[in-house]
Amino acid sequence: MQKVLDFLKEAETYYLATVDGNQPRVRPFGTIHEFEGKLYIQTGKVKDVSKQIQANPKVEICTFKDGTWLRVAGELAEDDRREARQSMLDAYPSLQGMYSADDDNTVVYYFKNATATFSSFTGAPETVKF
Repeated sequence: MQKVLDFLKEAETYYLATVDGNQPRVRPFGTIHEFEGKLYIQTGKVKDVSKQIQANPKVEICTFKDGTWLRVAGELAEDDRREARQSMLDAYPSLQGMYSADDDNTVVYYFKNATATFSSFTGAPETVKF
């Protein structure tokens, strides 16, 4: 999982795909964090993306860097512990103007049953499960 985390952090922006009914939805994200050996993302509970994850936790993220792209497919599970939210906010201080570990809006999700695939036009794909 460390290789996946490093790639996502270096790419800085990734695109998260969810499902809204029968319509795919994709949007840019930048929060990616390791906490207690799991890969986490963060958003606000009031956002449509959070409502879509609650309705269908199967998601996929994709990013591209230096001729290689990474896709991570899996399920997101909410971690409602304050320490998980605070760890994310500590990793991204710029979010602290909008979010707090103690507000009723900040939510963090971690990947479970995830498969990450590194691909390029020149090499064989590499798959990592976590």
